[in-house]
Amino acid sequence: MTNLASLDGSIGPVEELRIAVTDEGLLRGDGAFEVMRLYGGRPFARSDHDARLRHTCEGLRLEADHDALSGELDALLEAAGPVDALLRVVLTRGGRRIAIVEPLPARPPVARVATIPYAPNRILDGLKTLSYAGNMLAGRLAKEQGFDEGLFVTPHGRVLEGATWTFFWVAGGTLCTPPLEDRILASITRARLLEECVVSERPCTLDDVRAAEEAFIASSVREVMPIAAVDDIELPSAPGPLTRDAHARFQQRVERELAAAAV
Repeated sequence: MTNLASLDGSIGPVEELRIAVTDEGLLRGDGAFEVMRLYGGRPFARSDHDARLRHTCEGLRLEADHDALSGELDALLEAAGPVDALLRVVLTRGGRRIAIVEPLPARPPVARVATIPYAPNRILDGLKTLSYAGNMLAGRLAKEQGFDEGLFVTPHGRVLEGATWTFFWVAGGTLCTPPLEDRILASITRARLLEECVVSERPCTLDDVRAAEEAFIASSVREVMPIAAVDDIELPSAPGPLTRDAHARFQQRVERELAAAAV
């Protein structure tokens, strides 16, 4: 699949489009972004991603032409065709509107996760910004230790979320996830799972992880991905029954929403 992109409405191969080197989205990581999953060229939960992008722009005091962006996304999706892919949307402080259709990344069937010490940045609470170096570093640190993904844990031992995903675990047969009050991102996949499954929102510690029966990653890119281990903690099953059920329910939700959007 050729990677197509749109820059302020101009569509072409990603390697041919350019932004100014003075754009503060590049120089300072000052901007907003979203990543949507495309199923046969159709974006899932587009309105929710659009709303979160607007919220991030408002939080950053970043002016953007969202109406122009919407039309540009429509044109890019038409040019890309019925692909199973990702749609990355970036708005920069320099005023650029960028959208890229990317191939789905290769992932293992289950993940082994390393904990990464992390303290949330209160000023960016709830915002999905381009200041993502810490998240990317967490993944690299995990891979340096032989793991697939990084899981953020506070210095006080509170388990929060993955570097680019939401954490779910099973305790006593109950599906659980950390609450938004723990200053995790309001994940769109997380919200769908809370609607489709019986989930207890509760704080999580590493002791909870040690006692967990199963756990999984949730994100737009990965949908529901089983976790086999967290650090040296080997989980009893990956995937376990509640993980399989959550994945099936999420896929059914995707099918329903896409079918409704097509009417």
